Amino acid sequence: MSAPTTTPRATGTAGGTTPRRRRRGPRTWLAALPLLLFTGLCFGVPLATIAFGAVTRTDTATGATALTGEHLGRSLQGPYLGSLVGSVQLSALTALLGGLLGVLLAQALVTSRSAALRGAALTASGVLANFGGVPLAFAFIATAGISGVVTRLGDLTALGWNLYSFTGLTVVYLYFLTPLMVLVIVPALDGLRPQWREAARNSGASGWQFWRHVGLPVLAPSLLGGFVLLFGTAFAAHATAAALVGGSVPLVTLKIADALSGNVLTGQENVALALGLDMILIAGLVMAIHLPLQRRSARWLR
Repeated sequence: MSAPTTTPRATGTAGGTTPRRRRRGPRTWLAALPLLLFTGLCFGVPLATIAFGAVTRTDTATGATALTGEHLGRSLQGPYLGSLVGSVQLSALTALLGGLLGVLLAQALVTSRSAALRGAALTASGVLANFGGVPLAFAFIATAGISGVVTRLGDLTALGWNLYSFTGLTVVYLYFLTPLMVLVIVPALDGLRPQWREAARNSGASGWQFWRHVGLPVLAPSLLGGFVLLFGTAFAAHATAAALVGGSVPLVTLKIADALSGNVLTGQENVALALGLDMILIAGLVMAIHLPLQRRSARWLR
């Protein structure tokens, strides 16, 4: 009588065995604790302060604080609502145009055979994507302003060009949004495997058919994610618009700056906090759309 045989439990990954999942111990959370504390201090505390000020009102006579929705309601009326709409319109337009131009430039870089040209273009994109604020506004004023060099040489004033308008601000925003889109979309274009294009060509598909049925569906999450990133960048930009157009173009960041400087009616001091809360809610919605798209594109382009 032979002893019964037992089958050893699979512990490896070869031969069809199932790997064991490592359990995350408390050390993982301890390692992330400094980051969580930093995030809570730098983002949580300001967010709580803004939210508290946006929904409360302090009586100047007694010093008592009471909850109110007056500030939030006022931030969605009149010129404040117009500034929110203006910021959304400007951000959506510049994100769309900047995304389109960035994709075209990125595709030209990816298909280029010159490594030096690609390296120089990506380096320049990294610099230009972070070039904004007052220096950028001054550069455009000296170049395309009323007395700018390009304006005089091309007689742009006779053609109706006005840098200090919604159209002029759109052109200025494209200066740093387009390079940002190049940086975002180049890795996604590099992730398109050459085997896919060869397989489509061997199957008799044209270039347009490849992009319609293979390229664009794979790149769609990255394209939408880039659009969302550009939208958020343009929506939060302040210094460039403040130095260039002042209050001639209604933007929510300019309204907040006016309210913080005291340029509001008595009792409306906390409207700036309400506008800031509105911006945070819009930015949170944008990030809620961006993160799932980023995970989906990473899964396709591994």
